Amino acid sequence: MAKASPFALLPLGLFLALFVGSGLWYSAQGVEMAFYRISAPVAILPAVALAILLARGPLNGRIETFVRGVADHTIVTMVLIYLLAGGFASVAEAIGGVEATVHFGLSVIPPALVLPGLFVVTAFVATAMGTSVGTIAAIAPVAIGVADATALSMPLTLGTVVGGAMFGDNLSIISDTTIAATRTQGVEMRDKFRMNFRIALPAALVTLVWLYFAGDSAAVPAQGDYELVRALPYAAVLVLAVLGVNVLLVLFTGILLAGAIGLGLQPDYSLAALSQDIYDGYSGMQEIMILSLLIGGLGAMMKSGGGLAWLANGIDRIARLRGEKAQAPVTGALGIGTAVAATNICTANNTVAILLTGGLAKDIAARYRVDPRRSASLLDIFSCSVQGLLPYGAQVLLVSSLASVSPLALVGHIQYCWILGLAALASIFFSLPAGQNAAPVTGSSP
Repeated sequence: MAKASPFALLPLGLFLALFVGSGLWYSAQGVEMAFYRISAPVAILPAVALAILLARGPLNGRIETFVRGVADHTIVTMVLIYLLAGGFASVAEAIGGVEATVHFGLSVIPPALVLPGLFVVTAFVATAMGTSVGTIAAIAPVAIGVADATALSMPLTLGTVVGGAMFGDNLSIISDTTIAATRTQGVEMRDKFRMNFRIALPAALVTLVWLYFAGDSAAVPAQGDYELVRALPYAAVLVLAVLGVNVLLVLFTGILLAGAIGLGLQPDYSLAALSQDIYDGYSGMQEIMILSLLIGGLGAMMKSGGGLAWLANGIDRIARLRGEKAQAPVTGALGIGTAVAATNICTANNTVAILLTGGLAKDIAARYRVDPRRSASLLDIFSCSVQGLLPYGAQVLLVSSLASVSPLALVGHIQYCWILGLAALASIFFSLPAGQNAAPVTGSSP
């Protein structure tokens, strides 16, 4: 195992300095699309070079570590989702599916309930689907159409989708984060769900109230004629998602169905046009795919160099020092939340962050009398709240790519993730939910 070292985290700092710093600089100069002047996949290249330079061992071995990170199963799966999501969004829009779905939705939903309704639908789909990225891929095109057809701001509407997706990702029993959290802490999924629900539900209710007032001024124009059959691909995608079908198969089915409807209803729509629409969707996902691959490699380099171990050790030392004077369960809970949140910032992947800090969290929970069910809940909640706010995380990158807006412009509009983080902190300081000091429970082994 590599020796813990803070220097392994320098590449991430360099990337953020170049990406965020350049965007802020150009914004101050009044340049349009400031955060696109230096593309994120280009800004990360110096960080990758620095990570390889700082690593130990033969050059070929360092590069091999980077390549293994790029080829990580989670990263490759996300890339495939991006491809199919881009293809589905492009074809569905080309056949009029977005327009039909938006017209239908706005004709039956009161204007003030557009945003709360969008949050609830997204949350429901994500809970059933178990993946925030897949849910965003299915819902975001409709949300973009809603924003275009009303007076609602695009960042606010997209932030509602991301928040709903993270709600479902956090609570779903088939989510990777739930599986990782429960297995590393040795608890049952139903117990972790109950702990999560007591924190996530109040956060969601506050978010719904906020969205109600934020969307109260929505100006919904009169809806013209539309063919509801063109919205069928979206309905099919939602139904398949709720039934628990694999997200890749869901999106592929959506592409086939949308293509079939276009070929059947539009005389000028041909197989060649369908092929071009799918490829255009692929092209629209190019930036996010490249960045995701490079972030995967960079995360592997930081882990191999001992950066994440140094981060975990530092948090553990702070928890030990504070534990001498502070209430033990509160100190332990804060240590667990800080560890997974900081690791998530470095890896930009909530599942990976939970897996990397699971052992440390279990140790902290044992030393500071934190119920393992509570520990699993905190791992999932803090990782999801942070993940939903990262401008270089998969969720924000995907929705910003589909809408062609700056990722940083969305962060302040993802209210649910901010509220969830605050609710989690409040639950720690006010010892909620009850039972965090209970004796450890046994469950599924890691």
